Amino acid sequence: MVFTLESHDPDNYRRKARMITFIMAAQLLIFGLLFAMLLTSTFGQGVWLNVLGGVLGLLATSAMFAALRDRPWMQEVGYVWQLKQHLSRINGHLPAIRHAMGEDNRTALDILAFYHQGMAQLAEFNGRPPSDNSERQHVSERRAALGLPAEVERFDPQDLHAFKRQ
Repeated sequence: MVFTLESHDPDNYRRKARMITFIMAAQLLIFGLLFAMLLTSTFGQGVWLNVLGGVLGLLATSAMFAALRDRPWMQEVGYVWQLKQHLSRINGHLPAIRHAMGEDNRTALDILAFYHQGMAQLAEFNGRPPSDNSERQHVSERRAALGLPAEVERFDPQDLHAFKRQ
């Protein structure tokens, strides 16, 4: 499935991410305590029943998050989660992609351009300035020399199959 870079408000993302993190942590705490209380009142006292209550609370919280993640108010958080997943996948292939870039492989240049754009966007979402990266500059120069557009807005994970993971 092709992933496309989208424009989102970083302040809105940070606000929603903090709110969702707080709500999920509170939900985990409440569910964990509730399940532990129900288990210990039914089966008697035991450390393992309390641990099981915590695990059941975690499962209930995870199920609730999975059910709600496609809601419109979760759009920014879901987008950043997907962006991080794709950047992580690319990161595993970076040595082979960098080697192919030296051979002017257009797919490698596209992936690296997307990777650096995604990293800059992720830094913006997290409220950090993008790092000055000589590799990003080198990729831009190579793309310009080959007549390729400066930016890449889409990434197809199938493109990574051409590069052996190292």
